[in-house]
Amino acid sequence: MTGRKAQALLDGWQLGNVLAADCPSRIILNHLTNRWGALVMVALATGPHRFAELRRKVGGVSERMLSQTLKDLEGDGFVLRTAHAVVPPHVDYELTALGQQAAVHVVALAGWIEGALPGILAGKAALAAE
Repeated sequence: MTGRKAQALLDGWQLGNVLAADCPSRIILNHLTNRWGALVMVALATGPHRFAELRRKVGGVSERMLSQTLKDLEGDGFVLRTAHAVVPPHVDYELTALGQQAAVHVVALAGWIEGALPGILAGKAALAAE
């Protein structure tokens, strides 16, 4: 996106300005793009998961962080938590329609990073060699 296009986007926002310190959209942006939020969104984009499945799929996330991330994403309306009345308890997590819309963008960003990774790593190595 060019500078003019970015400025036009900022100028056109009616409900908020993500660059403003007190804008509520910053919180939502953080939930979607922080380390665990983005990875959970990518995992849930493949379909519903139980908590333990998500924890295995998202390598390195603690139970506490996964729980908090799911609560944040559920609070933003991106994730639906369904508790089934069975023994032992069974809870599924899946993307809502809004979550599916958001996941398209998060998955696209993750895909771009994966595709650009060789160039990114080469740039990092070149900078480290200086």
